[in-house]
Amino acid sequence: MTGNNESIARRAQQVLTPNYRQQPVALVRGEGVRVWDADGNEYLDFLGGVAVNVLGHCHPALVKALEEQARTVWHVSNHYFIPRQVELAEALLAVTPWAARAFFCNSGAEANEAMLKLARKHHHDLGHPERNVIVACDDSFHGRSLFTVTVGGQPKYREGFAPLVPGVRHVPYGDLAALEAALDDTAAAFIVEPIMGESGVIPAPEGYLKSARELTRRKGALLCLDEVQTGVGRTGKLWAHEWAGVTPDLMSSAKSLGGGFPIGALLASEEVGQHLSAGSHGSTYGGNPLGCAVALAVLAELKGGVLERSREVGARLRAGLERLAAGGRVASVRGRGMLLAVVVKGVSAAEVMKAARARGLIVNAIGEDVLRLAPPLTLTAAEADLAVERLAAAIAAAPAKP
Repeated sequence: MTGNNESIARRAQQVLTPNYRQQPVALVRGEGVRVWDADGNEYLDFLGGVAVNVLGHCHPALVKALEEQARTVWHVSNHYFIPRQVELAEALLAVTPWAARAFFCNSGAEANEAMLKLARKHHHDLGHPERNVIVACDDSFHGRSLFTVTVGGQPKYREGFAPLVPGVRHVPYGDLAALEAALDDTAAAFIVEPIMGESGVIPAPEGYLKSARELTRRKGALLCLDEVQTGVGRTGKLWAHEWAGVTPDLMSSAKSLGGGFPIGALLASEEVGQHLSAGSHGSTYGGNPLGCAVALAVLAELKGGVLERSREVGARLRAGLERLAAGGRVASVRGRGMLLAVVVKGVSAAEVMKAARARGLIVNAIGEDVLRLAPPLTLTAAEADLAVERLAAAIAAAPAKP
């Protein structure tokens, strides 16, 4: 497509549904942490397709894997065995010791949908269909399907879609007493994010996940971890729950798993995974050769010291962001690894985002005062420093709140 930012935006507004609030740029090319728009402007991309491009844009190993697979076979469906799918399942299970079974789909919402369905079916198969309630957290986000948007704890995403899916109960994030009370004899599972991404990059309180694991086990409910945003190295370990030392029953993954190519996965223990029996669930494109080939390349790249280097650069980035507090407009920095939030004060996050874009830095305003940063794990120290410099200038330039 030819044209500049303005003309492409105008064409889009004439043909697309208006469910997105796009920034006024059309991104046309990417390489590493950098992207270029249709006007030729260059940016440091610290949104990364919403925490997706874990190895940056057009990583050579991912391009090679995609090109080679595209010349072999694209799609055959799950009516047949797919070698790449088997290889990817083996690779994921090898680095996730508690998991014994994998199911593949195309997105985080689909992975969570499968996880929630399986949680209910597990209890049904064991003779306890009354155990069908999903316990989730206020302000959580698990996807946009009807089931996942019901389970998500943000009412704004449910508005207009009633009647919602029954059998869902919400508790405050981090409140163990409320969780214990919610896990009654009707509870099938507790679904939780190790870091709440869409509500502001809010890490679980210290000890919360471990206590949740103890509670669910004692109460006979499953622990379901949504690692769609935090998984595949985003926090400096392959899975964010490794930091807490917990073992779930089920876990969803997507986003970084494909490094930019659509793929999702549900990982399950043997005890629970066996209940996703023949015909009980499925996906036309799930586990297709293209997606699996790219995901295999992502996992292979993460074995080459990328995680270790990302922890070093991530610590440098965070330290630089924390120094911005001296300017009086940064209240705090939170998150882990390459999933961080800068909480601003006295200025609007949306205004800072706009000023950052004008200075060649893409960040994401989530809420009135939170900026989300999700750069690739391949970020260099120099790129981290440059991003901090540009964000500091943007924060200083943003107009003060009235």
